[in-house]
Amino acid sequence: MKIKITYLNTIFFFKSNNMFFWPLMQDKMTDVALDKTDPAGSLPSTEKEPDDIIEENNQENPPATAAEGEGAAGGVYRYIKGDLFTSEIFKVEIQNLPKYIGFNDLKKFLNKHGINPHKIKLFSKQMFAFVTFKNQEERDKAMKAVHGMQWKSKVLSVRLAKPKADPILKKRKQEEEAEGGQPGAKRIANAVTPLWNVPYEEQLKRKEKEVEGVLQKLTREIGNNNKAMLPWLFLQKEKYNKLCCPLEAIRPSPVQTEYRNKCEFVIGVGADGEDKTVGFRLGKYKGGSCAVVSPAETSHVSSEAKRVVQGFQHFIRTTPYAVYSPETYEGHWRQLTVRTSRIKQTMAIVFFNPQKLQEEEIEELKRNLRQYFTEGEGQESAITSLYFVRMGQRTSAGTEDLPCEHVTGEEWIHEELLGLKFRISPHSFFQTNTPAAEVLYSAVGEWAQLDQDSTVLDVCCGTGTIGISLAKNGIIIALFLSPMIDSNFKCTFSGLTNVEFHCGKAEDVFPTVLNAAVSPNVTAIVDPPRAGLHSKVILAIRRAEHLKRLIYVACNAKAAMNNFTDLCRAVSNRVRGAPFRPVRAMAVDLFPQTMHCETILLFERVDYSSETQTTET
Repeated sequence: MKIKITYLNTIFFFKSNNMFFWPLMQDKMTDVALDKTDPAGSLPSTEKEPDDIIEENNQENPPATAAEGEGAAGGVYRYIKGDLFTSEIFKVEIQNLPKYIGFNDLKKFLNKHGINPHKIKLFSKQMFAFVTFKNQEERDKAMKAVHGMQWKSKVLSVRLAKPKADPILKKRKQEEEAEGGQPGAKRIANAVTPLWNVPYEEQLKRKEKEVEGVLQKLTREIGNNNKAMLPWLFLQKEKYNKLCCPLEAIRPSPVQTEYRNKCEFVIGVGADGEDKTVGFRLGKYKGGSCAVVSPAETSHVSSEAKRVVQGFQHFIRTTPYAVYSPETYEGHWRQLTVRTSRIKQTMAIVFFNPQKLQEEEIEELKRNLRQYFTEGEGQESAITSLYFVRMGQRTSAGTEDLPCEHVTGEEWIHEELLGLKFRISPHSFFQTNTPAAEVLYSAVGEWAQLDQDSTVLDVCCGTGTIGISLAKNGIIIALFLSPMIDSNFKCTFSGLTNVEFHCGKAEDVFPTVLNAAVSPNVTAIVDPPRAGLHSKVILAIRRAEHLKRLIYVACNAKAAMNNFTDLCRAVSNRVRGAPFRPVRAMAVDLFPQTMHCETILLFERVDYSSETQTTET
């Protein structure tokens, strides 16, 4: 049997039914703040600089004025230092904007005049916006170009703006007061697993309701953006309780506690005042709290990970190095990431700010780490792979992968999923709940309905777990890999003849591969980051009319709504090719004790010719 499957961000082709696979995992989330944000276990950001996005905010109050602090050099503005990057340094206020514009309108207007903003925060009701730039040159260029310019009968004015006040200095005590003195264990449970005291059946009902709300919105969006689908949409709503497609019963996680195979722990001052505490932060920096609480009483962290945390905390308390402070940018210890597997392998990744330490001091620290976890008290942590990462302050707007220095043990850990064995490196992406991931991928396989003539394109495939699980049945698979994928990944599959590898960004590689697919039965499976697929990928999918079926796996269905809508919208100059329409949806719970879940939607291409023939008959 020969079935072709293609992955965006990696492509595999398999022919053997009995081959044992050892794929290397690709990191779809190269930085803790990027791509698929991992609920109930990710590290709250310690940076002052928000994500580099263009955003609109009509409710947020304007940044603090000088009266609220001691000027840009101190007080609530003391985070601004000349040797650290923050675009708040290069900030302007654009006044007298036209009414009824959105942040996309403002962004396009600025780009039209050769201005490239780093961030935009628009207060449309008050007709002004704050805009930041990457450097003084770009800021000064923008001020000169925009000041006095006319836009929709409005004459714009520009002035320098003060940086946003440091939130932790304004709200340091608000969270403690709001919590009413709750003990740390309960507070951290509320922060990272807000449904910990809700019966699991009720959790599932809430999540299913959330997905139902997404489908209700998609139903409205289809009606607003594709009038030709209205007759079909009317019939669907009659059948499926006002939804555009049937919503199948949510599939629960096989395990509801200690399910996480990856956790990112921050290092800081404990909520009890204890220094060098390893655990979860009670809130985000912008929320005014950097207090850390141990994960000992959390229900979603494995006992293996808790054991590593305890051992590592004991080690750092014996060292002379302080914890890193997001307020002062001083200190060293920053983060501990722990990855575990069902075959009892454990990886620990230590993040350390070297500041101005000499190389000899850092090497000695690494030797002490190695000795502690291999010969000392840390042996009880049972770490099989240990890495050290130098994590300094950001000095540019971009975020690059940080190199991982192997300290001791194996270079990888391994995990078994659906009868396959996967090799996991420090930056690899792998679903954090392995048993529930098997439920998710099995459902995708059921929905794909593949046969011997099938070609599957797996887009944003991470480690290729979905496609590989299909490939073991002899299906041909194309996997699309990130340019940063470990070079050993392809070597691992060098003997597989029904797998293709395509390295590069999905939006760059996918259109070419898609157009080259000649199978009569082409199916795409996409499992993108939280932000969804790049518009180039969506447009390529629409243009390739030989692609008849698309399975979309969304970790945040609300954030993917634009993708869903573009798949279904009417043909236009921008969007070519017959639209898709949703025919099936289901939620799979990968994150018990939280409100997060994965959503699967099956889209099928509209065949207007067959519908016309049916109508005429």
